[in-house]
Amino acid sequence: QVQLVESGGGLVQAGGSLRLSCAASGRTCSNYPMGWFRQAPGKEREFVAVISRRGDNTYYVDSGKGRFTISRNNAKNTVYLQMDSLNPENTAVYYCAAAPNASTWPPRTYVYDYWGQGTQVTVSS
Repeated sequence: QVQLVESGGGLVQAGGSLRLSCAASGRTCSNYPMGWFRQAPGKEREFVAVISRRGDNTYYVDSGKGRFTISRNNAKNTVYLQMDSLNPENTAVYYCAAAPNASTWPPRTYVYDYWGQGTQVTVSS
């Protein structure tokens, strides 16, 4: 079993930055691709970014390219999402997830088996 705990969310003004963290416990997540997703009020959850097991490959939602950076520290069992140039459309609950059974790149959404409880990101205009 894997437990994921997100942190780092909060209130930020448009144009600002936030760094989200996802700490994993239980089974080590260094063997899994790790992803970030978000869900805005009234909308479906959507993919944001994913990083490969060793951190040598990343993939982003189009709106995040050039503004978001996903990284990982396997020694600390932690994944990060650096978000820059934030805008109010980025307001959402952000979740990290682990994909232990991923067989494609990028992993399909349905192979993410473990999820955190989410952290709220609010961007004011």
